[in-house]
Formats: sequence, C-alpha cells, structure tokens
Amino acid sequence: MAGIVIIGAQWGDEGKGKITDLIAENADLVIRFQGGNNAGHTIVRDDVKWKFHLIPSGILYPGKLCAIGNGVVIDPKVLTDELDDLRAKGVDLSGLRISANAHLIMPYHMLLDHAGETKLGKLQIGTTRRGIGPAYADKAARLGIRVQDLLDEKILKKKIMAAMEPKRLALRPYAKSPELDLQSMTEDYLTYGHRIEQYIADTARITWKALDDGHDVIFEGAQGTLLDIDHGTYPFVTSSNPVAASAATGTGAGPKDLDEIWGVAKAYATRVGAGPFPTELTDATGQLLGERGHEFGTVTGRRRRCGWFDAVMVRQAVAVSGINGIALTKLDVLDPIDPILVCVGYEIRGKRYDYLPPGAALQAEAKPVYEELEGWRENTRGARSFADLPAKAIKYVRRIEELIETPAALLSTSPERDDTILVKDPFAD
Repeated sequence: MAGIVIIGAQWGDEGKGKITDLIAENADLVIRFQGGNNAGHTIVRDDVKWKFHLIPSGILYPGKLCAIGNGVVIDPKVLTDELDDLRAKGVDLSGLRISANAHLIMPYHMLLDHAGETKLGKLQIGTTRRGIGPAYADKAARLGIRVQDLLDEKILKKKIMAAMEPKRLALRPYAKSPELDLQSMTEDYLTYGHRIEQYIADTARITWKALDDGHDVIFEGAQGTLLDIDHGTYPFVTSSNPVAASAATGTGAGPKDLDEIWGVAKAYATRVGAGPFPTELTDATGQLLGERGHEFGTVTGRRRRCGWFDAVMVRQAVAVSGINGIALTKLDVLDPIDPILVCVGYEIRGKRYDYLPPGAALQAEAKPVYEELEGWRENTRGARSFADLPAKAIKYVRRIEELIETPAALLSTSPERDDTILVKDPFAD
C-alpha cells in the first residue's frame, strides 16, 4: 500500500496532469484534494489532447476509482459540462465519486470575484475570476453550500438566502441580474444535483477503505506550492493550500498515509498572473521558452510568463511539503538554448539570500543570482531513458538535484504520456 501525493513545486502549470495520468494506471484510487476549476490539467495521449478542470486525471482508465475530495470547490455547471464532454467521447465514468462535503461555487461568488479584481485596478492579483476565492471565503465563514445540499430543496434555498444576506451591499450593482434570482438559482442547482446524484458519496470513507485494504492511492493537487495561501507569494496566491499536507485535510486521509510525495517542476519556470517572479525573462529567450513550451493557461488561455529555473524556490517547496522526489518536465524545451542559467540565490537591498523572504516588498525586489550551465543543443524530445539524453542534459538534471537537495523521480521529454524516463517506481516497497 502506498499513498502518493502529486503536487506542483513552482507556480502551477508544471505538468501534474501527465504525471498523475502516467502513474494512475497502477493505482486503485485517484483523489483530487484542493482548488477548483481555476486549475487545468492537460494530458496528451496518442496525439489527442484532453483537458480536465475538476475531474481527476486518472478518469481515462476505464472503471478507475476517481474522486473529487472535500477540499475542492466545485462549480456544478463546469462539472456537468466536463462530464457531458467525457461521455460524448466515450469515457467510462462509472468510477467517479464526488464528496458530499465539497463546497459549491455559486453565481454570486463569480460576480464578487470579478468585481473585486476590477476594483483593484493596477493592483489586481490576477485571479481567474471563477469565484474560487469567494467560495473558500464562505466556507471559512460557515456560509458555504455543499454538494449534499443540492439534494434537498428546503435546505438549499435556506442556505442560499443566508449566504446572500451579508453580501447584499456588495451585490447591489447586480440586483437585477437574473442569475441572482433566488428561485431560479435554487432550481438550477437542484437540476445540477439530480445530474450528479449518482456520483455523490462519502469520499473520506472510500479513501480510508482503500488505504486500510492495502490499495495504492494517488492524491492529486492543483496549482503549485508558491501559490499556497500560507506559504506562497502572498497576496498573489490562490485561495487554498496546494501543499502536501492539504492532501490529508482535503480528503480525510491521515498524515501517516502520505508515503511518497512528488513535486512536479518544469526544467525552467513559468507563472500566470501578477506577483513576484525573480527569474522572469522578457527578452527573446523568454519568448522562445513560451513558444517551445506552448505556455498558455489551460483554463484562461492567458500567456504564461517564462524564466529560468529557480532552485531557491523549488528547494523551499521541497521543505514545505516534504517532497522526496522531483518530476522534472519539459526538459526538451531547453534543447536549443545555450548557455542555461539557474537561480541559486537572491540579492535584496545589498544582502544575499538563499531563501525567499516572506515580506511582499522584499520579494518584489529580489534579484536572481545565477549559475551558468552549458546547454546541450541536441534533441531530447521523446527520450525514454537516460541513454537517450545528451551528457550535458544529464549534467543539468544532476545539478538541479544538488541545488534542490532532492533526487529526480521522473523526467518528462514531451507532452506524450510515454515520452518519460521513470527513475523511481512510486509503488515499489
């Protein structure tokens, strides 16, 4: 039995979907533990591109038990659209389970999210405006509406009224919006409830049973460690905890059940939205990374900011989550680049740092200290063993391992599922 956590070790978009899909073949349960449809996982199989927003990546295996845990916030329209799309493509959804305790994104959450970002003007955080933050805020304020509430009209209507009451002033500009009509909202969400009722379950008990029966469980995270609301580059963060510890709270598993923790990181760095990015490249090299890496957000389509690999931040991600294996993706994107730089520290106000300080003002002033490595200028795309890699590419990987103080568990050399070098079997005893 193994509990394997897959999380992002940078700012998200690292390729977690491919990694989860790859190892899910041998798992008995895949469960998503945080975030909402502000995250997107893209998987390429046999030149077919699959995009997921809420459903775990393992769903492409027929009958595979896949669950959306209690730590996720769910937009039921997005979920039902995703289910319809998968059904139309012939995907078996019989193994899907949705936590009855997961919270819902409501129409007023999206309106508040959009209004909040607009009001900030130039100080915008760069949210996806999908209502994620307001939904988590209601959860913390104990005004949240949960999946199980979709099955009881009286409870649902009562909870919507209670949740909207303290928001009346903020929602005044939208008072005549048809999507905020109480009766219509209740009816729409009851319809969503009927459509997903067959999948609603106590996913915590499902997780406990799988672990107790000696089965292998994958805990799938969204976003990345540097977007964690407690440990990320606050306030330019998401509204949940994408760190490994959240795999327990977001599913009901115990901390001792998390045996293997893999952090997924690109061989360079990207970021979507605003916030500090010390190694960002705004020159031709940054543009080349974006073009070769097809760096556009799965959810928003926004162009990602690109830069050199930041070993300082990934090392912090390793420490925060107890990562014991790095899945390094998109190594092939670096093929034509020489030299290649890696950030090994920061200069801030005349002082050298080997970590990113917590203050937002200091983070904004961080200047990278680089180490220069030779590029290989050879093709690595599609490599499936170390023997297929140029010596200088292997040297680059080894240096990253040293700097982040964690071994590579896997290398990915293209979006295709099989273009992977599996260094460590996560299910091995």
